[in-house]
Amino acid sequence: MNRKTLWLRAAAPVAVLALTLTACGGSGGGDSKNGAKSGTSKLQEDKAESRELATGESATSPFKEDDGKITYSVLAQKVDVGTEADTKKMVDDPAKAKGFVPAVAHVKYTNKGGGTVASYPSVGDNVEIYADGQRGTILIGAADDAPGCESDSDIENWKKGESHVLCETYMVPKSAKELSVRWSAEDEGQPYSWTFKNS
Repeated sequence: MNRKTLWLRAAAPVAVLALTLTACGGSGGGDSKNGAKSGTSKLQEDKAESRELATGESATSPFKEDDGKITYSVLAQKVDVGTEADTKKMVDDPAKAKGFVPAVAHVKYTNKGGGTVASYPSVGDNVEIYADGQRGTILIGAADDAPGCESDSDIENWKKGESHVLCETYMVPKSAKELSVRWSAEDEGQPYSWTFKNS
């Protein structure tokens, strides 16, 4: 587990990184004006269990893009965990995020066939981070310009054989011992899951 601050999205304005937290994985609804989704989601509710993969093991699955059904190889590479000081820089009301730290999942996607994705791939949208079995809180508006992360808006003509690393930022309790990155092609069925120790 890499614990560093280099990935902090310094260019992103704090105003759009507002955070609403109930309990981690709680049942509160999302609050789009505050820029964060808290509580449960259909992805969480329908997938109490997951298909656990080993570190370095990839999953292969079809995924429906606007350009058609693309088969991807998906691999969660790592989770970078920040500090409470990082949290204060990323949210507009640090009091709401007391005890939480940002966690950034780096997921590598490889187009294995089915066509070319012209632009704005959606394959990176179905990522969640769980902390000790409880879903974290997604941080809406976090920029994706951390080292090693790419922006889906910059990807064009994604051809077979090409890979891209897309990232997702969640807030998790700083005391979490294990972080799981979960990805699914659809909103139904068991997600693939990779577990990382938070040391």
